Amino acid sequence: MAHVIFVAPHFPANQRRFARGLKAVGARVTGICDVKYEHLDPELRGLLDDYEYVPAVTHEASLHDAVKRIQERGPWVDRLEATVEAHMLPVALVRKARGIPGATPAQVELCRDKYKMKQFLRARGIPCARNAIVNRAEDAIAFVEEVGYPIILKPRDGAGAHSTYRIDDAADLQRAISETGLDRRAAFFTAEEFVAGHEGYFDTLTVNGQVVFEAITHYYPNVLGAMRERWISPQMVTTNRIDAPGYGELREFGRRVVDAFGLGTTATHMEWFAGPKGLMFSEIGARPPGCNFWDVYCAANDFDLYTEWARAIVHGRVEQRPSRRYAAGLIALRPSQDGRIVGYSGVEEMQQKYGENIFRAHLPPVGHHTQPVEAGYLANAYVCVRHPNYDTVRAILDDIGQSVKVWAR
Repeated sequence: MAHVIFVAPHFPANQRRFARGLKAVGARVTGICDVKYEHLDPELRGLLDDYEYVPAVTHEASLHDAVKRIQERGPWVDRLEATVEAHMLPVALVRKARGIPGATPAQVELCRDKYKMKQFLRARGIPCARNAIVNRAEDAIAFVEEVGYPIILKPRDGAGAHSTYRIDDAADLQRAISETGLDRRAAFFTAEEFVAGHEGYFDTLTVNGQVVFEAITHYYPNVLGAMRERWISPQMVTTNRIDAPGYGELREFGRRVVDAFGLGTTATHMEWFAGPKGLMFSEIGARPPGCNFWDVYCAANDFDLYTEWARAIVHGRVEQRPSRRYAAGLIALRPSQDGRIVGYSGVEEMQQKYGENIFRAHLPPVGHHTQPVEAGYLANAYVCVRHPNYDTVRAILDDIGQSVKVWAR
């Protein structure tokens, strides 16, 4: 029986599905959490064979000591796994220190540091936006002088659009410098030339470097705009037309990136742009996508991707294949303002029209505190739908975005 240590099985909400998958394929599962065992719910406790508490799972020394204790009491630890971006590097460092197979610190650092990532891939012929290290305000100013406006300023080791700025002119540049503190202290940012075009992501599950599952998902609109404007109800839609000729270049592109990084058995999440300059790589994470989007892949493909991930980790293979029966997507519904939710409109009509297509809907109760727009796609209300036709999914999501309102004050 393989023994797998899984970091943070309690949060976010879909984390327990990884633990459940590991149990389903016969693994012994030890959890490491920053929540005391007695505070875990009965279902999660039932998925764990052993447990270690640490004050913070991102604290390398605490994580190392917990893993050492687990190894000392046995049985033999075969894998140490994490699926959250913030956990990837400390887990890789402990993995190396304790002699456990998996992604190395060098691989994880390359996937997290956006400057090094693009320099590495550009040297291997993979097209990326020009970029530069930005530690202080003068670095950002010098980059603008070199490439011109617009540019993007983002953390070198962040995920998603958090603390990311599109800078179109000198006023935007000064605002970003002030808000990031680059004019007051050294920071860890990268600047990139702005790449126009349509944005999406290419996700994989690989076994010994070979892609055994792949998915292509589109953003509507692009992320940066979606995370800035309250009136937008942004969508992420995954296609079931993955074998269409137009996707061939992207699929080959993704495999080239996986190969360049030397990734073995892991999930990956790759962002891309397609526009006037052609197909361009944006960034990669050696982990599943955010927003619980593997749940969408499961619903679209009539299979359990979490269990197949576990089977890949434990047995080095997969068994289930995606059906590609549905296209599927998620739409975020923003409250009318920050405050507390006071009601909804259009929900009953949505259920009557699209109930058979909706496989998940999250509508926080009246009185619930809202979260700001920049908190992300799952911060407030959202709805997930599926249909055999991709264009129909898009039409349903558009209609929901126009007709369902979340009222707050």
